[in-house]
Amino acid sequence: METNANIYKENIQFNTSSSIFLTESESPESFPAHWHDAAEFTICLKSSCTYRINGTLYELKEGDVLLTWPQQVHETIKAPRGGVIFIQFSSTIIEGNLDLVSISRFLYEYRHISNTKNPELAGFIRDKIYEIKRIHNESDPLEETRCKIIIYDILLKIGEHVIKEFLGDYDLKKSASTSLKYIHSACNYIIENSHDSITQAEVAEYVGLSSYYFSKLFKQFMHISFPAYLSNIRVKNACNLLLNDNLSITECAFMSGFQSTTAFNKAFHDVTGYSPRDFRKLYR
Repeated sequence: METNANIYKENIQFNTSSSIFLTESESPESFPAHWHDAAEFTICLKSSCTYRINGTLYELKEGDVLLTWPQQVHETIKAPRGGVIFIQFSSTIIEGNLDLVSISRFLYEYRHISNTKNPELAGFIRDKIYEIKRIHNESDPLEETRCKIIIYDILLKIGEHVIKEFLGDYDLKKSASTSLKYIHSACNYIIENSHDSITQAEVAEYVGLSSYYFSKLFKQFMHISFPAYLSNIRVKNACNLLLNDNLSITECAFMSGFQSTTAFNKAFHDVTGYSPRDFRKLYR
């Protein structure tokens, strides 16, 4: 993620039960560089929409789709009034599925879907977003489940396209498929045992790889080191525990797998932008 004094973290508080926020009329014509933990998918309704994601400029035409993934720095340079509709959804929707996590290296590099070059995929996503809008407007009692199913439909379609585009070569696809199995197994082990004092060597042995090769493979596919990923998982677990007022912050730290409150406080602030105490106050 880019670091700059002018870049700030936006903390999105979803105001619907589905952890999915959709906006159309409130979309700003410009917005400074920022990032957030949510994913943000934008449908361009009018041409001449200009965005920047992680330093890359995207000039959108009518019908194009822009994919901003969690923690990517992005800014709206120019968007005509009423020119876009976008959804934001919690990163946990992606992180809760290890197959999506395993291909996140490819997903997060795929950002622009041209309506001219790929009208089927762009149209599919556009129709699905309007379906979410309809469900929101109807105040469906099963809104959360219906909307999440639609988000998964979108992610599945994008995932299939990404795998086909980036791994089209048979030998490359076969090699990547084997690597993804290692990553999938490792992520599952880390998530299930994150509250314990696990090590990279332990996880590597579990999946059947040397510690050196596992470290290299994990960072290649996950775009994050093993210690950083483990820390992120523990922080997300701590976020849930902090919602329970019967647990002290120290208890939340150790139950999440941190070995000291100092390490916990630093990791928590690095991931969320808050201290554990402030986070508890905010979401109480």
